[in-house]
Formats: sequence, structure tokens, C-alpha cells
Amino acid sequence: MSDLGLNRWAQPRVILVATDLTDLDRLIPFALQQAQQSNARLILLHVLSAGASLAADSTGMPYYDPVGAIDFAIKALEPWRSKARAQEIVCDAVVREGHPAHQILASARQFKADRLLLGTRSRGKVSKLLLGSVAEQVLRSVNLPAITVGPEAHLEVDNDARQRVVLHATTLRETSSPSAALACQIAASLKARLVLLHVLPTIDEMQREHLPIGLDSTAMRELRFLAAEVGASQSCCAPVEPRVAHGHPAIEILAASVELGAHLIVLGSAHRSVFHNLTHDRTVYRVLAHARCPVMTLRDADEESSPLPEEHDKISL
Repeated sequence: MSDLGLNRWAQPRVILVATDLTDLDRLIPFALQQAQQSNARLILLHVLSAGASLAADSTGMPYYDPVGAIDFAIKALEPWRSKARAQEIVCDAVVREGHPAHQILASARQFKADRLLLGTRSRGKVSKLLLGSVAEQVLRSVNLPAITVGPEAHLEVDNDARQRVVLHATTLRETSSPSAALACQIAASLKARLVLLHVLPTIDEMQREHLPIGLDSTAMRELRFLAAEVGASQSCCAPVEPRVAHGHPAIEILAASVELGAHLIVLGSAHRSVFHNLTHDRTVYRVLAHARCPVMTLRDADEESSPLPEEHDKISL
């Protein structure tokens, strides 16, 4: 990952916001905040699938009405575009028709987006996260940082008395260094503190294996080295704090984010297999489901994107 790529991703010039229109109240405040922080242009994108263009006539018979569906979507996006422009943010609303994941990825390429923002949703008595097939396809195919805003995320009013925190949860794999560097760049751009977190097995498990725990663990030594490396190379505004925890990864990541009042969680590089079916990766799945702040995910840069279904539908602007 080049320094130019890091700078572009940490200080995006174009942010693509993919919305199904039901998540606008939750997504747009974060989009406006991020656009203001980096003076970025916002593209509000809604994609109509073929079924969304169906209407019923006076006899109840369904018929294809793309014009009506597009008009409805434009009217739903317009107040938010106006709000962005009132804050002197360059903002455009785009409505397209076709396969949603295809159109999101095509729009990211067309508008040269540096960051993708999209929502997740919950439903049911236990608020189980349903990423949906579109979000899964996008997250495992996009080659740029994707920030998801889950159902429990909320925008906090900035408190000058408390420094912002970017929490980077790392597996300490070989690919952790590039994602840690990106997290450091983002922290620097926000004048935030960067915390590098690695979750180890429970203390009982490690003691049974006669392994050092906590501050004496091998992971802590690796974290200190990584913190020194990225802190020196990326010129973070504050010292990078290494931290280890013992327990279930998702639980410890979420607990740390709440304790620190994290502004952003960065999950870092992950192999395509992790994103192949996000509902089967319990750590990513649970963090996306329950994080109280946005979560940035980033695939390994050296892996090819997962193929998407063939696109047959026309595009409407």
C-alpha cells in the first residue's frame, strides 16, 4: 500500500454513500461529518432493483414503472443533498437501476471514490444483524475502505475535553502493518489517539499451555514493535498505544470501543475467505452488528475481488 494510497484513503476526496433509503437518518450524519473533516465530495447513491420498479394499476395488476420509482428515490434523497450543500459540502444524488452490488461497485469506479459508506440493519426480537446479500457482495468485492454504520451506531457530539480515539483491532498477521498504517493516518487526520488491540485466548487457556499472558505475552511485544513502526513512519499526532485483552475477540473489541469512546473501529486487512460469507465470520459479524461507532473494513490489497453475478439491467440516472 503506497503512501499516496494511504493519504487518499485517510483523507478521502470522494465518499460514496450507498443507501436503501431506509437508513438515511443514520447514514447521512456520519457522511456529513466525514465530508467536513476531509473536504470531500459526497455521492448519495440509491440503486433500484427490478422488483422495486413494480407498481399496481387500478385493478391491482402489477406493471413496470421505473419512472415512478426513480422519481420517488430522487425526492427522498433531495432533502439530504440540500442539507449537505447548506453546509458547503459538494453533494450529488444518483439513482441507478440494475443489480445493486454491481451498480455500487461501478459507481465507486466511475466517481473515483476513496471511501464507501453503507448501512447495516437489524430486525427481530434479538436484533440479529442481517447484512443482506448486497452488503455482503459489496464488502467482499470492493477494493477500497468500506465503512459500515450499524443499527447501534450513533453520532456523538464532539467533546474537546476528551481526545478522539481510533481503535485498530489486529490479528498481527503479516498484512497488519499496512492496515495499521492506514489507521494511523486516519488518526493523524482526526488528531486522534490510535489504540492497537490484539485479543488473546482466555487467561486459563494460555496458562494451561504455559504461555505468557497480558503485558508479558509475545503478542504485546509484537504490538509494541508495530506501534513504534507505524508511529514513526506515519507521524501520528499522539503516541500509538498497544493493548492486549483476553477473551472472545468480538466481545473484547466492542468492550474496548465503548471504554475508549472510539470514534472509529478499523478491523484491518482480512483475507477474501473472511468476507466470502460475513455471516459465518462471527468476529466481523458481531462487531458490525453491535458497534456504537462506524466500522472500517479493508480487504487484503493483493487479493482479487470476488466475482459478482452478471449484470443485465440498464442504468438510469
